[in-house]
Amino acid sequence: MSHHCQLTGAQPRFGNTISHSHRRTRRRFDPNIQRRTYWAPSLGRSVTLRLSTRAIQTIDRIGIDAAVARIQAHGERV
Repeated sequence: MSHHCQLTGAQPRFGNTISHSHRRTRRRFDPNIQRRTYWAPSLGRSVTLRLSTRAIQTIDRIGIDAAVARIQAHGERV
């Protein structure tokens, strides 16, 4: 599964793990990506999306039709 949110565009970020002795090693912060299936009345079918947990809350707030419109405006396939 790709670590990329289709709605918000969240991608992995990179930083350092700092040990007790203060040595630094590179690490990767992955977004919490979940696969969710929604019924989209505007499309007349269900759509499966790869979303971050923050994007799932956004869909609860704005609705699936508005979210699908935003995703399609970014040029992503739904």
